[in-house]
Amino acid sequence: MTVGAGVAVQDGSLVALGATVLTEVRDNVLLTPAAGAGMTSGAFVGVRSATAGSRTVFPVGKLRELRFMCTFRFKMWWMTQRMGTSGRDIPFETQFLLVEAAAAGDAGDGPATVYTVFLPILEGSFRAVLQGNSDDELEICLESVITNSVKAVERHLQTFSHREKKKMPDMLNWFGWCTWDAFYTDVTSEGVKEGLQSLGKGGTGPKFVIIDDGWQSVSMDPAGIASLADNSANFANRLTHIKENHKFQLNGRKGHREENPANGLAHIVNEIKGKHELKYVYVWHAITGYWGGVRPGADGMEHYESKMQYPVSSPGVQKNEPCDALNSITTNGLGLVNPDRVFSFYDELHAYLASAGIDGVKVDVQNILETLGAGHGGRVLLARKYHQALEASIARNFRDNGIICCMSHNTDNLYSSKRSAVVRASDDFWPRDPASHTIHIASVAYNTVFLGEFMQPDWDMFHSVHPMAEYHAAARAVGGCAIYVSDKPGNHDFDLLKKLVLPDGSILRAKLPGRPTRDCLFSDPARDGKSILKIWSLNEHSGVIGAFNCQGAGWCRVGKKNLVHDEQPATVTGVIRAQDVHHLATVAADGWNGDVIVYSHIGGEVTCLPKNASLPVTLKTREYEVFTVVPLKKLDNGVSFAAVGLIAMFNSGGAVTAVRYVEDAGVEVRVPEQELYSWTISIEY
Repeated sequence: MTVGAGVAVQDGSLVALGATVLTEVRDNVLLTPAAGAGMTSGAFVGVRSATAGSRTVFPVGKLRELRFMCTFRFKMWWMTQRMGTSGRDIPFETQFLLVEAAAAGDAGDGPATVYTVFLPILEGSFRAVLQGNSDDELEICLESVITNSVKAVERHLQTFSHREKKKMPDMLNWFGWCTWDAFYTDVTSEGVKEGLQSLGKGGTGPKFVIIDDGWQSVSMDPAGIASLADNSANFANRLTHIKENHKFQLNGRKGHREENPANGLAHIVNEIKGKHELKYVYVWHAITGYWGGVRPGADGMEHYESKMQYPVSSPGVQKNEPCDALNSITTNGLGLVNPDRVFSFYDELHAYLASAGIDGVKVDVQNILETLGAGHGGRVLLARKYHQALEASIARNFRDNGIICCMSHNTDNLYSSKRSAVVRASDDFWPRDPASHTIHIASVAYNTVFLGEFMQPDWDMFHSVHPMAEYHAAARAVGGCAIYVSDKPGNHDFDLLKKLVLPDGSILRAKLPGRPTRDCLFSDPARDGKSILKIWSLNEHSGVIGAFNCQGAGWCRVGKKNLVHDEQPATVTGVIRAQDVHHLATVAADGWNGDVIVYSHIGGEVTCLPKNASLPVTLKTREYEVFTVVPLKKLDNGVSFAAVGLIAMFNSGGAVTAVRYVEDAGVEVRVPEQELYSWTISIEY
């Protein structure tokens, strides 16, 4: 069976562009051509079955002795990466699989490398994921090359949009502060003002703030069982009103409802925007209102028709990680707004927030919907209905597409998002967990290979005063993401922050989501004891590469959580090359011959790399380096020139917004705040 120009089942093997990817393919496997431009080598893989059921596992074929990288849900809410060479290495709940195989080359050539992408998708009311078994078979578990692959699925499903089609909120371009680690749910309006004032005193005043969990009106049912996590959120609480609690009311008193909107959330939003020149204020809420949903019959919210439901999670998720939040919600139940009334709920909530000056929302706990599909047509249809309502409300109330999607790493959500443009790309920043920091960087980078096709990945907050602060800061500088901290007031490293933030509060955000370089795709920089992680992105006139030693910690298949497996991981080595930055030629001047200048941020060294040359890099435990890679321009007078940028910044090349070569006049370079930083450089010889 041959499908399209390059995918076939031949003699029991799945072959892609001449490379054997799976052997011993089952007889009930079906291939259907993937229609659309750019996808002549793609196909949809399915199975025939006479078996009916809400959850079924189908073996497809055997994967052996081929390198792969996959992203899977190691928690109900989040994905991380796994590398391997056989089917048995593929974890439960795998949502993205990239396989490297060799095809026969032309006469005299060596074997060509073929990369095959497997994307389990949604079909009708069913959701698919991948997993392996002990016989090295790749299995499809059905429950109620990458950019082109995702675009083909986009055309097929017509339920979501590719990142390139979405409006990016402007808050991504500015420095921010989140209240979470500073106050947790004890946040108050006074605390928000204190935090903003503290950062402003050091010359790095935020231009956006996220008021995280703690502003809403919530309480626990009288018979509820409290569940207080380390971060002090009580998962048993339910939303009791769409307006703010007393802590965010002018002269608020506990138990008193302020009826004058001017004395509600609006009073603090107007004050901080005026005093601190904030551009954007976001607030947090769960996709179901709060962790425990919306209290059924609560005064003023009866028309949302919330009813108690009890989550039922997927067996694959249960095998990967036990979850305190899910256990609490399962015990106490969740007040689920009637899906036919959920647009009304979102619209009234967001309209109130917008009237108070709020510009967007961080919508958390999104994957909980997958556990609540019973009675609503299944998890896929429930998620789609909620996301359609959510995005319609965002479009109506927040004109800058102000939404950050969080705890949302399942395909139910990803394949239902037409407008949402920003997604948290990994598990939380856990300041007190030593096992979390290096794997945080690696997980975001590898998750972005998949997530970056749907939305702009968000790397989460971090602390500017922390043993791993520089490590986290450098990663965000190359991530193409928003940059925001969650420092406690008075606890800041302004020298570090000024490597990220310009005096006007803007950041030097790279143009693309930061992803692993091609030579890192199938190595394991967290566990193999030898590999370096390189993350690349583009600026307007340069590339940027972050190099990290991420060895020593990662998700443990036995312990079901991130653990330190090597207290003193080895020094790792690698090389930096111009080819590490994909599409570098697109930002080079006409006639570029492949030569580059490489500037190392920590080393402070400038190196000229001829085409195809490499620069060695060595990193000890938890070390990093950031390299700016600039195409070298050969001028007619024989002089070579490269605009490195503002070398005090992590992403120095991000400061160069324009380079113009003027005959007989020199070179004009423009960077942000042009009235302060615009030079014309004359070159004499």
